[in-house]
Amino acid sequence: MSTYLFRLGQWAFRHRRLVLGIWLAIAVGTVVLATVSGGKTNDTFTIPGTEAQRTSDLLKQKLPALGGGQTQVVFAVQDPAKVTDPASRAGIEAAIARLRTVPQVASVSDPFTDQGVAPAQHVALGWVQYTAQPADVKDATLNALKSAVVPARQAGVQVEYSGTVYPGWRFTPSEVPELIGLAVALFILLVTFGAVVAAGVPILTAIVGVVTALMGVTALASVINIASASTTVALMLGLSCGIDYGLFILFRHRNNLLGGMAVEESAALALGTAGSSVVFAALTVIIALCGLAVVGIPFLTIMGLCAAAAVLVALLIALTLLPAILGFAGHRVASFIDSPLRRGHHEKVARITANEPARTFGASWARFVVRFRVPVLVAGVGLLLLLAVPATSMELGLPSGASKSKSNTQRKAYDLTAASFGAGFNGPLLVVADKAVDQAGVQRLVDGLKQQPDVAAAGPLAANDQVAVVRVIPGTGPEASATADLVHRIRDDRATFEQATGAPILVGGSTASNIDVSAKLSSALPVFLVVVIGLAFVLLTFAFRTILVPIKSIIGFLLSVAAAFGAQVAMFQWGWGEHIFGITPAETISFLPIIMLAIIFGLSSDYEVFVVSRIKEDFTTTGDARGAVARGTGLSARVVTAAALIMFAIFVAFMFTDDPTIKAIGFSFAVGVLLDAFVVRLTLVPATMAIVRAKLWYHPQWFAKYVPDPDIEGKHLEERLTATRTRTD
Repeated sequence: MSTYLFRLGQWAFRHRRLVLGIWLAIAVGTVVLATVSGGKTNDTFTIPGTEAQRTSDLLKQKLPALGGGQTQVVFAVQDPAKVTDPASRAGIEAAIARLRTVPQVASVSDPFTDQGVAPAQHVALGWVQYTAQPADVKDATLNALKSAVVPARQAGVQVEYSGTVYPGWRFTPSEVPELIGLAVALFILLVTFGAVVAAGVPILTAIVGVVTALMGVTALASVINIASASTTVALMLGLSCGIDYGLFILFRHRNNLLGGMAVEESAALALGTAGSSVVFAALTVIIALCGLAVVGIPFLTIMGLCAAAAVLVALLIALTLLPAILGFAGHRVASFIDSPLRRGHHEKVARITANEPARTFGASWARFVVRFRVPVLVAGVGLLLLLAVPATSMELGLPSGASKSKSNTQRKAYDLTAASFGAGFNGPLLVVADKAVDQAGVQRLVDGLKQQPDVAAAGPLAANDQVAVVRVIPGTGPEASATADLVHRIRDDRATFEQATGAPILVGGSTASNIDVSAKLSSALPVFLVVVIGLAFVLLTFAFRTILVPIKSIIGFLLSVAAAFGAQVAMFQWGWGEHIFGITPAETISFLPIIMLAIIFGLSSDYEVFVVSRIKEDFTTTGDARGAVARGTGLSARVVTAAALIMFAIFVAFMFTDDPTIKAIGFSFAVGVLLDAFVVRLTLVPATMAIVRAKLWYHPQWFAKYVPDPDIEGKHLEERLTATRTRTD
């Protein structure tokens, strides 16, 4: 592989104008395509195979009036005023009348005639039912809805929204996290390289990759449903991986230049050596992300594929555009910043790193770890296990209005409804009889449901000659475990209700759908782990030609991800980070563990490949197993530290948003990367390898005979180049 990458690097270097032109054309083309297509993300999830999804499909087919999206409009006034006061009531009734004229609206409930006024008469609820699915409700419709309630606002009534679709429901990503992440990444690169051009190259190539990937995803969103979190995850990984892959290759290239190598040979050799590690690292990330497809949940599959596409673009740019840019940059990547306070400092550090790596801090740390390998191993594992303790109490669920920021209209609607009606009114259940049922049968169903524990209210909602629908209000909120127990209890007692109505019974609604999603994700987690870890095990075994390195990598990953889970639970579920991050404590987002497993596993394999390939390179040359651990770790410590800090900074930057889901994702990724890079890969891995020594590299003779050597460390490539130079001389 290293030889092919060397030739690719040479070709891209020599044809740099063509390569640059192709990538710019691709980037501009995706921007134009995204703009013309008008694609937008949405958070409408379909979960095939669940009862809630079957209920939704049934209603779309047999009772379309209830099969579309829904907005809950909350009208509220401050005490001592009441919504039944003449002025307030007139404004609300005018708003209701105007809501019925909004395009795509199938029906609107009147709170004054449909029992939608709270006992204290400070809050009233109106339900807007659409003819279209949430993803198909147009922005113009939601804008018209906001205009329709103006009479209520003019009467002094507060109006807030919630439901499956409502004004402001689409997530609009902010540019602030990207800018913060890029600024911090640039600072870290300046410290790492001590040169402006060298620091700017990985940023430039990463931006081209992110623009290309995100615009492609946006264009795709015009034809398929893509969750807003998908673009965020793709942006996080595309930006961080793009910078990191460029950093690894450029670091090797700059060291080659400082060793006196010609620019073209240096760039090509950097691609053939560090580029091999980048390829295996990226493939591991891509495999892990594509592995999300085994869960069988479309929005999660699309999320994984979008992120995998962003990483693939980052890889292709690192292998083609980066050597082309290095051709344009020439020796300027080694033009150091000359600070007035410390003249020559940056160049001195760079030359020591390139020519005397044993003098660096990373080398000192590696020697310390190797020397005190047993206590270091015990302390590191103990720390990770301690951090993992909160993960034992993890509770899964999908975000509701209760988890939004207090300024969000959905959160305001949730709080007003919960305070005036009860938390259960924020997450009603739909119990559907799949057959024509007479009025007496519907009443028996209602009476039976009212007798269930934790049911606050139940009543007929709609019926025709094919189905009958009863709305059930739980006694607890949509995120409460008691509500999930109620859903399971109704389903378990299905036979009783079917006997009372003479019709098959289904339980659905958005709350039941969220419960089904969480259950399906939990059951899919073990399968996902086995598939992804199995595929990555094969890939890493092929890369390092030993089974012990992949096993060690997987154990380290499990420790770091367990610790990251524990930190996430403590901060977001237990509420330790309530005031630090400005969040409301809530259960862990049900899809977070599985995407964390995919992404942290992929990124941990990145650092494993970069550290261990350097160790193997040294061991292959010297045969000194323990010394190779110290020297290889020392050589990779500076660049892995920079790469991990860049990833950490980019993930943390995404916590500067108002969306609690994005905050939780950013925090979890950041903690996972930090622990895996510094505690596992730069500490526990070298400590373990120093204990095991040469046995770690053992493989049977048949393995060497039948499995090709990918030459990930580039040893064979460098031998051929040395032989070529010797013949030339």
